[in-house]
Amino acid sequence: MAHFTLQIDNQRGPLLKATVGVSAERSEALTKAGKAVPTGQGVDALVDTGASCSSVDPSVLQALDLTPTGNVPIYTPSGKANLDQYDVGLLIPGADATHAPLIFPTIPVVAAELKTEQGFDVLIGRDILSMCMLIYNGTQGFYTLAF
Repeated sequence: MAHFTLQIDNQRGPLLKATVGVSAERSEALTKAGKAVPTGQGVDALVDTGASCSSVDPSVLQALDLTPTGNVPIYTPSGKANLDQYDVGLLIPGADATHAPLIFPTIPVVAAELKTEQGFDVLIGRDILSMCMLIYNGTQGFYTLAF
């Protein structure tokens, strides 16, 4: 089983590096049209068990030249919000080169202002975590994500 174990950031929590790109369908459509496929964006992501769905900062979505696929209601401690939804591709690497990465060729995410306010680009929500095993060891200051 691929996995990684990382230190928990004392200020921000369980962070990881990932890559967000266009969805598999968008990549295929661009290639068929003879257009360039945007390069995936390296991002800082926070594992968030309180988020029902994953979110991406609008700056990342703009860099990929994506347009919304819809609009969905999101419930936060501050209340209800309707946010734009996008289809993206997501890659989360394993612990080392011998481990296969966790790849989502197409996964819906919502656009949420994260970078300016919180200092990271992506929230990894329960939609992704439902396909993983998460061990959060607060007393030792590390977490493991296995997939």
